[in-house]
Amino acid sequence: MEWTSDQDRIDWDVLSELYRIAPLGDKKPEDLKRAFANSMYKCFAFEEGTLASAGRAVADGVDCSYICDIAVHPRFQGRGLGKEIATRLRDLSRGHRKIILYANPGTEPFYEKLGFRPMLTAMAIFSNEDAAIKRGLIAPSTDRGDRQRH
Repeated sequence: MEWTSDQDRIDWDVLSELYRIAPLGDKKPEDLKRAFANSMYKCFAFEEGTLASAGRAVADGVDCSYICDIAVHPRFQGRGLGKEIATRLRDLSRGHRKIILYANPGTEPFYEKLGFRPMLTAMAIFSNEDAAIKRGLIAPSTDRGDRQRH
């Protein structure tokens, strides 16, 4: 396995397809290019020229590093690539006061083995709230109209 952080080697159409089949959703190549360019840390794994895994962390260098978008090609799943990329991004993020990881529902036990703990105070706004609720990413709002009164 060849590891790199060099995004100049990345074919963004191939990375977009990786996210689709991983499956982590449809992410446009141009959006991925921008997201990775704006991320302090990134990891890509290749096997014999094939993009096998990718991930990134958005970080400020001091307070917070946010690990996200870890994807492993289905052909390479079950070989420890997810663990390796999460570990590499976690280690690159050391020194930040907090390292936050965004995980898909059901993967929490996997990340707990790497030292991550569930947050009790995390909140999110999704562009497609209904889809996020259906996927189990957020709970339905308990707001009973308070927003309209303020």
